Amino acid sequence: MPTTDRPIPTAPRPRRMSPEHRKQALIDAALELFGSAAPERVTMEDVAAHAQVSRALVYRYFSNIEEIHVAALRTSVDDLVGRIRRDREGDLLAQLQDTIGEFVAFAEDHAAGYIALLRGGSVIATSETAAMVDEARHAAVAEVLVRLEIAEPSPFLLLTLRCWVAACEGALLTWLQERTLAREELVPWLSGQLVAMIAATAGHDPAIAAFIGKLESLA
Repeated sequence: MPTTDRPIPTAPRPRRMSPEHRKQALIDAALELFGSAAPERVTMEDVAAHAQVSRALVYRYFSNIEEIHVAALRTSVDDLVGRIRRDREGDLLAQLQDTIGEFVAFAEDHAAGYIALLRGGSVIATSETAAMVDEARHAAVAEVLVRLEIAEPSPFLLLTLRCWVAACEGALLTWLQERTLAREELVPWLSGQLVAMIAATAGHDPAIAAFIGKLESLA
């Protein structure tokens, strides 16, 4: 049998981390996997292999893959909320489009997981994950109100914004799967939908009737 002086390659040894950093590294590895594969298709073994650690180490931090789903979604929601709350420059429409752009970029970064979580009947959807998704929806509505400088929205306006967020989710699900539009086309279209829906609501809500003229002039 031939011999060689070259060392036999071995798997990379995980560098030492604090427990907190190690757990986050495992979550990050799972998020990378969820970006290209539906979460229900990812196993604990996949996470271990992607993080270049042993399966036993993964089990030290998570009892099962469902716990990783929840932890990954928590990280994702915090990331999304942080993105949409960033300070922005420009006029109102530019700020809204920048905020929408962050939402679209987030969905694109986590495409497979986003599709799996929001489509009907997903096996990873639980009451806990649903609550976190609702948290992100509420944050989106709240951020639009901040950009509009409306502290006390009427019931009509709140209903309009919640319906718009739902429309964005549906549009993004379709867009991620079909890619029939460029992102540069999608973002202004979504902001135009917001302006149009608020304009329709103004006919029923005197509180925003005066405001809508300013918004439409920017569209």
